[in-house]
Amino acid sequence: MVACKRQLIIFGGFHESTRDYIYYNDVYAFNLDSFTWSKLAPAGIGPAPRSGCQMTASPEGSVIIYGGYSKQRIKKDVDKGTLHTDMFLLKAEGVGKEEEKWTWSRLSPSGVKPPPRSGFSVAVGPGNRSLLFGGVQDEEEEESLEGDFFNDIYFYDMGKNRWFPAQLKGPKSEKRKRRRGRQAESEAAGDEEVEQRPPQGPLEIIKEVVAEDGTVMTIKQVISGPAEEKERSESEEEEEEETGALGQQVEPCPRSNAMVAVKHGVLYVYGGMFEVGDRQFTLSDLHSIDLHKMEEWKVLVEMDPKAQEWLEESESDEEDDDVEGAEGGEEEEESSEEESEDDEGEEQHPAVEPGENPEEYLSRTEQYWIKVARSHMGPEAKEKKVVKVAHAMAKTFHEDSV
Repeated sequence: MVACKRQLIIFGGFHESTRDYIYYNDVYAFNLDSFTWSKLAPAGIGPAPRSGCQMTASPEGSVIIYGGYSKQRIKKDVDKGTLHTDMFLLKAEGVGKEEEKWTWSRLSPSGVKPPPRSGFSVAVGPGNRSLLFGGVQDEEEEESLEGDFFNDIYFYDMGKNRWFPAQLKGPKSEKRKRRRGRQAESEAAGDEEVEQRPPQGPLEIIKEVVAEDGTVMTIKQVISGPAEEKERSESEEEEEEETGALGQQVEPCPRSNAMVAVKHGVLYVYGGMFEVGDRQFTLSDLHSIDLHKMEEWKVLVEMDPKAQEWLEESESDEEDDDVEGAEGGEEEEESSEEESEDDEGEEQHPAVEPGENPEEYLSRTEQYWIKVARSHMGPEAKEKKVVKVAHAMAKTFHEDSV
């Protein structure tokens, strides 16, 4: 749904029951003056039925529809999914008049298009541009489904009908200081080399979050490495600033279904989800970036490892197998687990002694936590990984107990 002039325009969607499903490509309008619904009948050939597409309203009062997902039944119990990458324009003629006419037309944007994906987020940015953030491209195997998640930004120029990827420039003041510093050092040291060559290529910060059942989730944050240090002329340095060479940049980790909004030219990205194996991991961090400058991401709210929300059922041996019913069962299971942890936590895990620091506690209880980690992770887990998880569990328990 998108707000367009004095109307809300709704397109497509799907309905699924236990027996069947149906995808739509119809268009409805809700008049914000009369508070009435009406079904539109646009001329021309419109998008195929789909759900999960994104809509953007242009300043002229038209609607742009991009992407989406649908599936078709090939034979009994066999469905084929389609990831749509086409774009359409729903244009209104005679806006505000009684006989308002709508027309479909297909758009063929130029430029560098985003790779196919679903679960991406769209917002309207400055300069008559809409932007696309994140998403996931699922790779379906015979008995598994793995997703390749994104954290990139693509701009779509509505006036020029062109896609182009966002380029982070890095803080300009920092680059100017580095340039002046290099010039001064080269003047003082002559032709001698005074700076060591920094590591090449992007760096990755790896964060591991351990759930209480021993599941380890790895979060990668990409830090772009500095370009290869060599002698540059002043014009080359200025060109570097204009084209946007990356400095030390921390980006939001890849995700789908994030909430995005633009205010005063600043893009805000909140939450979303990504998958680790058969688990869905819900994010709660908040990032922002100035779309005018495109210099760097800012972390407004970091992820809190203690506030994780696991949306898949636990495969732990300790879970209650008597929970019945798909709806509401997960909530009951979570609450019962929390109660059992509260009731049995002190007896189940070795207590932290007064004044005992994390290293002392781990040294005293390491074998216990290794045993707990092994019971959760199974006999096939590597010993090195089990020990790592055991240490993380002990550290978490110590922090919660202090």
